[in-house]
Amino acid sequence: MQEADVRINGTLIWYYFICKREVWLIAHGISADQEDENIEIGRFIHENAYSREKKEIDFDNFKVDVADSIDGKIIVQEIKKSSKFKESARMQLLFYIYEIKKSGVDAKGILLFPEERKREEVVLDEASEKELDAVIVDIFKIVNLEKPPLPEKCKYCKNCAYSELCWA
Repeated sequence: MQEADVRINGTLIWYYFICKREVWLIAHGISADQEDENIEIGRFIHENAYSREKKEIDFDNFKVDVADSIDGKIIVQEIKKSSKFKESARMQLLFYIYEIKKSGVDAKGILLFPEERKREEVVLDEASEKELDAVIVDIFKIVNLEKPPLPEKCKYCKNCAYSELCWA
């Protein structure tokens, strides 16, 4: 078996905490249904929320939704449709902060949930770094499987844009 040539990014981190099968599908270039209502709503919120802020700042292997600098510290902000996937969103944002830290820059993060008018500060600590290291190792294991993991029914399946690939 040949190892998949994949760079870990925020999307893979996000889906790791939702569905391991989606991690494999995304890493292998299998796209979700782009006409899915949830994807369209998320795209609309991303494009229209916080329109005065700077958008999509490119770093080495990822993009962040919004970035700013306050007192010499980078503030990375991630916009999400709802707090329903808060743990996934938090880990995705921690990954961005972790990657920025590796380049020698101090950063912290803020999760933004515009529909709910909520925001939550996210700070990288030693425990989060260790968890991310373990997650990254596991993502590489998943991506290098010959076939995707078998589907596992969870609370997110109902609105998943990949559901036809699992349950059709």
